Amino acid sequence: MKILVVDDHALVREGLQQVLQGLHPQVEVLQAADCNQAFALADSHRDIDLTLLDFHLPDMTGLEALRIFGVQHPELPVLILSASADVPMMRQVLSAGASGFVTKSSRSDELLLAVRKVLDGEVYLPAALRNPDGTSSGVEISKLTHRQELVLRELLDGRSNREISVALSVSEETVKTHIAAILRHFDVQNRTQAVVAAARFGYRPSSQS
Repeated sequence: MKILVVDDHALVREGLQQVLQGLHPQVEVLQAADCNQAFALADSHRDIDLTLLDFHLPDMTGLEALRIFGVQHPELPVLILSASADVPMMRQVLSAGASGFVTKSSRSDELLLAVRKVLDGEVYLPAALRNPDGTSSGVEISKLTHRQELVLRELLDGRSNREISVALSVSEETVKTHIAAILRHFDVQNRTQAVVAAARFGYRPSSQS
């Protein structure tokens, strides 16, 4: 597992790295002090599983960086971190494609929960945007993440897990995780049913796109 941490404060990056060690003993944490460095690392490490991105950075805002990540690495989930608990900002970044939002005042166990949810292909909502039943409150969120969309396209083209792994430069375990999220999304039991359900929602194989 490989995670990119983007924050202009070295102590924050080191602290996040220590917290992330709680995910897996072999987790690899890459650090970037600004967005340009982060983009370079993402280009050279195509197997990054997740980016933790500070909203306030010296070279651009997290929202701007999120849009660039969306263009250059649409398969890479981004979890936004911020010292601010500004609700409109939360809604803005989630609507722009972030996979979650966590305030820096949160406990480490909440951060790990958010990271695990995002790695499982889900979207993590901060408490300020959750209804009492845990559902979304006042924010438009894509049901499938960018990476799940890419995996789904590969499924529609009839590719195996190994072929998807090679095509998207991710591990087979990561592919299995995203397929499981796709099955949950369409409320089906297997890949064939997922392909049929996706076709009903307008998804088509590449040859028919």
